[in-house]
Amino acid sequence: MPEFAYSDLLPQGADTTPYRLITTEGVSTFEAGGRRFLQVEPEALRRLTAEAMHDISHYLRPAHLAQLRRILDDPQASPNDRFVALDLLKNANIAAGGVLPMCQDTGTAIVMGKRGQQVLTAGRDEESISRGVFDAYTKLNLRYSQMAPLTMWDEKNTGSNLPAQIELYATDGEAYKFLFMAKGGGSANKSFLYQETKAVLNEKRMLAFLEEKIRSLGTAACPPYHLAIVVGGTSAEFALKTAKYASAHYLDNLPTEGSPTGHGFRDLELEKKVQELTQQIGIGAQFGGKYFCHDVRVVRLPRHGASCPVAIAVSCSADRQALGKITAEGVFLEQLETDPAKYLPETTESHLDDEVVRVDLNRPMDEIRAELSKYPVKTRLSLSGTLVVARDIAHAKIKERLDAGEGMPQYLRDHPVYYAGPAKTPEGYASGSFGPTTAGRMDSYVEEFQAAGGSLVMLAKGNRSRQVTDACAKHGGFYLGSIGGPAARLAQDCIRKVEVLEYAELGMEAVWRIEVEDFPAFIVVDDKGNDFFSPQEPSQPTFTSIPVRTPGQA
Repeated sequence: MPEFAYSDLLPQGADTTPYRLITTEGVSTFEAGGRRFLQVEPEALRRLTAEAMHDISHYLRPAHLAQLRRILDDPQASPNDRFVALDLLKNANIAAGGVLPMCQDTGTAIVMGKRGQQVLTAGRDEESISRGVFDAYTKLNLRYSQMAPLTMWDEKNTGSNLPAQIELYATDGEAYKFLFMAKGGGSANKSFLYQETKAVLNEKRMLAFLEEKIRSLGTAACPPYHLAIVVGGTSAEFALKTAKYASAHYLDNLPTEGSPTGHGFRDLELEKKVQELTQQIGIGAQFGGKYFCHDVRVVRLPRHGASCPVAIAVSCSADRQALGKITAEGVFLEQLETDPAKYLPETTESHLDDEVVRVDLNRPMDEIRAELSKYPVKTRLSLSGTLVVARDIAHAKIKERLDAGEGMPQYLRDHPVYYAGPAKTPEGYASGSFGPTTAGRMDSYVEEFQAAGGSLVMLAKGNRSRQVTDACAKHGGFYLGSIGGPAARLAQDCIRKVEVLEYAELGMEAVWRIEVEDFPAFIVVDDKGNDFFSPQEPSQPTFTSIPVRTPGQA
């Protein structure tokens, strides 16, 4: 008969987080039964949440910014690694002004709280926290992304970014502690669960398994990533939740060794080996290189003998999370970096200027394609001129028109299409934060749209399926990758004019016309069947040139 022994599943070490005091109001203590109790008013919960959602939309942790700077200083980083890192640092500097959020997808608000047994509230803590989320998203230049299901098939944007995901737990002590996160769709969509067996529990098999799965992450969620891997778990959902916490560095203080009690621990040696693996696969910071991941966290959990879940999650370049706490001393929030300019190099002019191909988008589409056809995949571009913006719902509506026998809208025939949706436009700005969305969601439309003369040049983030490569080879099309992450910099420095073209009732999902200047991009898929993310034989037929229409031709 074994003796009873208990350990937390995820035992945490000392909290060394730097905090700033928000207020001492709404917090008081009293004595009862020989113990001190902390009383927290609803307003304290609301204010803490609202402040947290503001800060994580505009500021980053110093450690994250230092990692970006290390890419610039690393002689082994590729030119594209350094270009992306510099752009992300510039973006952080703009977002820290408190007007433009760092990413246009300002995310689902996620709040996890642990309330000590000696903390008393008025009840309905979820409501007070939700009010803080509501206040932040409705008062700041943040985007509403939450869709309320009206029926199984019909949805409507809630117009406030509620509901939030709020999870509250009981613990000991007289403090109320929180993790605040904003999780965009691109990053959330890269959380994966694999149901494996004990066969994966050896180093050789595990590294081979992880290489395959890490490659499949692609760049749609805006690397460089903070990558988390969890092996084991008392349930599938606990493995996934642990991976999300680990990607936010919430579990950095776990033990580094296991024990017979079954608690979780970090495997530092495997973290190092997986980090080396991510550097060797060549994807880099979005367009080739070493920095696919800033860092790796590997957590080993106990498991049922017949089950071996493996969970993978990432935190993207919009690394949005902060810790908070309410104690007898007041309401505190993690101190994020409000002056990211200190991480920029003294000279910010890119040494790659001579390698940039400048493309005038205010030319006929055939001329734009003929220009792009001169250059290989991975070529860096600077785009100036007109783009049409359309994403998920607009594509669905245009497909309905094609299915009904109507023609392709002329704007998709005449201009490149940018897959994006803006955040709210601040006063005095041409645009709100306006970075790219994940291209893969539009893959199923490409063949039909290109056959109808539209979407011949596409601009977004992330890798695409083989059907897009085949369509581009067949119809002479191109997919250009935009840097995922610097939505604020694009709004401030590159977007000069924004107007609605069609479907204004869709809000940020409307079709927009925007004028851009020096908009950064890369050739990812070309008209010859080459795909930067999938080295392979070109698709057939190949196109060595694009016929340019002469005056008088249809």
